[in-house]
Parts: sequence; structure tokens; C-alpha cells
Amino acid sequence: MSASYRRIPYGVANFYDIRAGNKLFIDKTRFIHLLEDYTYVFFIRPRRFGKTCWITILENYYERNEGHRFDWWFGGLDIGKNPTEEHNRYVVVRFDFSEMNDAIDTLEETFETYGHTMLESMCGRYPDLFPESAAQKILGQSKLTDKLNTLFVYAKDHSIPLYFLIDEYDNFANTIFSQQGQTAYFKFTHGDGFYRNFFATLKGATTKGEGGLKRLFITGVSPMTMDDVTSEFNIGTNISLLPKFNEMLGFTETEVRSILEEYRDQGVFNQNIKTTLNIMKEWYNGYHFAQGTTTDVYNTDMVLHYLLASVPNEPGPLDLIDTNIRIDYGKLRHLMWVNHRLNGNFDRLKSIIEDGSITSPLVKSFSLEEVTDSQNFISLLYYFGLLSIADSRLNQATLKIPNRTVAELMYGYLRSVYREAEIFRVDLERFTHLIIEMALNADWKPVFTFLAHAIEQQTSIRDYLQGEKMIQGFLLAYLNVTETFLCHTEWECAKGYVDLYLEPFRDRYAELPYGFLIELKYLKRGESLNETMLTNTVEAAKTQLQMYMQDDQWQQNPSVTFIGILLVFHGWELVVCEAVKKAGQNHPK
Repeated sequence: MSASYRRIPYGVANFYDIRAGNKLFIDKTRFIHLLEDYTYVFFIRPRRFGKTCWITILENYYERNEGHRFDWWFGGLDIGKNPTEEHNRYVVVRFDFSEMNDAIDTLEETFETYGHTMLESMCGRYPDLFPESAAQKILGQSKLTDKLNTLFVYAKDHSIPLYFLIDEYDNFANTIFSQQGQTAYFKFTHGDGFYRNFFATLKGATTKGEGGLKRLFITGVSPMTMDDVTSEFNIGTNISLLPKFNEMLGFTETEVRSILEEYRDQGVFNQNIKTTLNIMKEWYNGYHFAQGTTTDVYNTDMVLHYLLASVPNEPGPLDLIDTNIRIDYGKLRHLMWVNHRLNGNFDRLKSIIEDGSITSPLVKSFSLEEVTDSQNFISLLYYFGLLSIADSRLNQATLKIPNRTVAELMYGYLRSVYREAEIFRVDLERFTHLIIEMALNADWKPVFTFLAHAIEQQTSIRDYLQGEKMIQGFLLAYLNVTETFLCHTEWECAKGYVDLYLEPFRDRYAELPYGFLIELKYLKRGESLNETMLTNTVEAAKTQLQMYMQDDQWQQNPSVTFIGILLVFHGWELVVCEAVKKAGQNHPK
């Protein structure tokens, strides 16, 4: 085992800590050349993609006080070998709004104090540029906006180029909205709100030609707050959807493979690389951040989460989904509820979960008041990382669920909404045990009879189980409570598509012996159920399922037994639940 292998920088968001601590770093500094084509930049990515680390790279690249350590920071990197003329020529001021206390009663005071501290730090770093008299004049102003205006005038008069970096600009705003509602959010983002005034001041500085604010780089997770505080983003260029920046954050498959091979060659990664890549591709890949791109991007945090549990020579994470990711996506809840009732956004999310994709224009800018509009809500799901661009035509994008991690999160969210809205509630611990028994012992019938009984006892869920797609989506939400199966819908086989395919997750659990093909049939509740209709439906479905089971793909792994299951629903009621045998096969149970 190599004692000098690069450590996993999970949770490390500072470029200094990565360089000083001999931690893994995937070089993206070539993008600095592209960024310099833009002066005032707005860049959106989902959380946990490395935006903060990128901000600290820019900070140390452009900070004039770090010029003497340029080789330490960037030696051996792309930008170190081919630097731009602008490196180390700016006074950099960095605001990280993820550090803000979000208590609404003290928010403005906290914001003012934080801004003062950042400007005080800047003046302290440059006593030659900001002598005591200048620092006192800037810091002596009562409001942060006045401090900034004084700074910009002084910097212009003394030819001091300023580069402002603003990280997680919408972090505390989103938290206030999600926890305290629209009124609290509007208080500081609209009218004479302090946050709106802050961005108005920045906007004014960008229009002064030779003014002190030479460059600006802002990161966030959505355009919504920016639209609210600037009346449409017009203080710079939104580069978020430009194809050339698709890979600026996140890892490509080539980069992930190189990481695994590096650790393998150093003797600290003993898992099978092909198998690991299969898992990571299924669970962490699939992001496209621009129409017309062909390269998939892996989520940075998800990959590092896996590596942290694997190096040196560990078996990998017990849970493939990082806890931090679970918490982040829970913030969608407030977009589904109005006055303690579900709104149309819930139906849109449910439809996406059932279909796996949706076609809609990507909206670049919208305010909070417009977020319930269908196109805006769908676009927000994209910005949050719950959807990714699969294809595009004209101004329409086909957006899909990018990977299994996000799918699991969305299924979990659907279960949470059912529970919180008192639509449907089950004992998930008991149900998880039944799924495991199904996977290990082919004891499948209790899984479906358990759900059928719960539906029979809880009338609220029945309104949501009208149609085969609704039934399919409902089953997916609950069959995904464990990692035992990879659940697929409309899986292609025998020149057709089986409704549900429960693939045993053998890349992770090699001992799983059973897979399941499930064919669903739905008979409308309003139609009277007679024996002839039911018999014809069952026989047609059996023939269809037997055809699917003859497909050659099920023969490729002789250690797995594939079992066909026929489920027939009459409205919400499960009226047929039986195994369908392939010719020559005897199913257990």
C-alpha cells in the first residue's frame, strides 16, 4: 500500500486544503481561459457539485497578494502551464452566503455584519492600497451598500481593479422561503429589501465603465432569487446553459476511471474497476447541463462519498446515497404545498416519476411568484439536479431523471408526501423485510398482498390509483425502499416492453438469486368486473409475459432465476396476483 496516495477530499471545499493536504484534485483550471471571455458571470449548478471549491480556485488565481505563490498554487496544473495575463492582478472580495445565519429576525443585522467583516479583511490585506484613512472612510459608512459604493468610487479613482466572488448567493434566501414562507422571503428580496439593495449596488458598479468592479462571479442553485433581486438577471452573463461549460464542475467518466486506476495502481483500491464503474454510472452519472452536449457528468459529492468508503482497500459505502444529498433535495417540499394542501406541482412531479422524463422548455429566469407555473417548476427541478437534459429540439428539452440516486430520492419524496398528506402510510420497516425475503427466497406474494391490504384500509390513496401508469408509479415508489433491486419500467425484451423489471443488484450483492418481470393490467373501476372479462385479460397478459420471459437476455446469467408475476387491478383493488411460468420452468413459491 502506498503511503503517499492522495487523500479523498470529501467535504473539503477549499483549494488550499486540497493543495496543502495532498488530496485528490481533478484539474479543471483550463476553463479559466473560457471564463475570461466574460466579465460579469452568473453560474448555476446543483448543490454538492464543487462550486465553492471552484470559487476558492478563482480567488487564489486572481488575488494579487498570492502572486508570489503562483507556482505553489498552480504548478503542474493546466492554468499553471499556460496562465492568462490577468492572474494575480485583482483585489479579490469573496462573499460566501452559505455562512449566513438564516434567523429572519436578525438576518439584516447579520448580513450587514458579515459584509463589513469581509470588507474589513480586504482593507487589512492591502494597507498599501487602502491606508487607514481610506479604510475608515469605507468602513465608517452605516450601511453595507454605502460601504460598497464608497469602495467602488475609491477603487476607480485609484485604479484598483476589484474582483467580487459571491458563492451560494441564494442559500439563505432559499432556506428562509422553505422554512418561513413567501412573506418572509419577499421582505428582503423585494421593494427596499436589504438583499435587493445589495445587488442593485453591484449592478450600478458594473455600469460605470472604468469603475473599480472589474469582474464578478456569482454561483447559486437556481435563477429564482436572482430574478427577484434584480428584476431579471441583467448584471452579467448567465453561462450555466452554455455547452462549453458543461464539464467545468463534476467528473466525466474518463476522469472517474482515471481516479480508480490511480488508487488501484497505488495499492489502495482493491475493488473491481469495471464493477465499480457500473455502480457509479448507474447511481451517480447522467447529468447534462447544456443542450447539444454529449458528455455525461458525474456528481462530485457522490463519487467522493463512494471513494471515502473505499480507500484504502475498504468494501465501499453501506448506503450508496450520501446523507448530505438526501437532505438537500428535501427542500422541494415547500413547492408542493399551499395552505397545507398539495398543488399542481405535486402532480407534475408524480407524472415525471411515473414516466421517467418530461419535455419542456428550459426557462432561464423566473421569480418566486412564477415558480408554480408548469415550465418554471420543471426548470427548477432541472436546476436542483433532479432532472437532466436528455435531448433537445428547437426550444424544447427532453428532461430525464439523471441516475438512480435521484430516482431513489424522488421515490422517497413521493412516499413522504403520501405520508404527510395522510394519503397513504405503511410500516416501511416491515415492508423492507418483505422485499428482502422476495429477493433472497422468491417469497414475492406477501409484498403485493401487503400493499393491497394497506390500500384497502386507506381510502385516500384510491383517488391516486386511477390508471395503469398511476399504479406503476405507486409500485415503483415502494419497491425502491431498498437497494436490493434495480427497478426498471418499460424494459425492452422480446420485441416488447415489460411493465416492471426488478433486476437483482448483483454488482453490489452477488448472492441475490432472483429477478422479477411484472406485467400490470388495469381495469377501470367503473366497469363491472365479470368472469369473462377477467379471464380474457389474464390469458392475454399471461401470453404476453411468457413471450417476454423467452428473451435471450434472461439466459445470460444462469445463476439468476427470473420469475414472471401478473398483477391485475380493478381500479385500486388487486384482483389477480399470480406467477406465470415460462415453458419448462418451475417457479419457487
